[in-house]
Amino acid sequence: YRTAPLGSLSVPGPLYSLHVLRVGYSQPNPDGSCRADGSLTLAHGGPLTVLVDTGGPWLRPHLPGLLATHGVQPEDVTHVVVTHGHSDHAGNLNLFPRATLLVGFDLSRGQGLYLPHGLARGAPLELHPGHLRVVPTPGHTRAHVSLVALGTELGTVAVAGDVFEHGEDEEEWEALSEEPEVQRKSREELAAMAEVIVPGHGEPFRVVRE
Repeated sequence: YRTAPLGSLSVPGPLYSLHVLRVGYSQPNPDGSCRADGSLTLAHGGPLTVLVDTGGPWLRPHLPGLLATHGVQPEDVTHVVVTHGHSDHAGNLNLFPRATLLVGFDLSRGQGLYLPHGLARGAPLELHPGHLRVVPTPGHTRAHVSLVALGTELGTVAVAGDVFEHGEDEEEWEALSEEPEVQRKSREELAAMAEVIVPGHGEPFRVVRE
């Protein structure tokens, strides 16, 4: 496969619409440090309102406003899917105390009630069957997940966290991976199932199969 730039994503579907509230970025510095924050994606319109990743804690003052641009308040969010536990993706969970929270492979709701599921065994988690599904995509971290939205006007959209850093990351992603060979398989699987991918640190892109 190869990738093709898509530009800003606002995908209406028969039930859910997906909106990238903020495009993630990663900017290396000459001293070896890196300034980064993760993409935030909202799926809403159906019975669930799902936020994928919450950005870093430095984003906290701005996150309610980003949601409000689509008529959503923090208390309206029913599910927060954090693709993995790095601080630039998981930094604002406490804005959503009423939501069901999935952080990697940890699924909880309410006052610390942890729920069983099969993600660690490779089984998907159906949030809304036929519409929204969480799939395990390990490699960048062991407990990494992606949200898959089915049946949008652009086809299947995978909100992939750091399975893909951005659409042209082939020379970069392995150095950031805990398990590169495992992540390579996750990348191939997402590219095989999705027409559009929202990466962790860049603009959404189309998957072009060759």
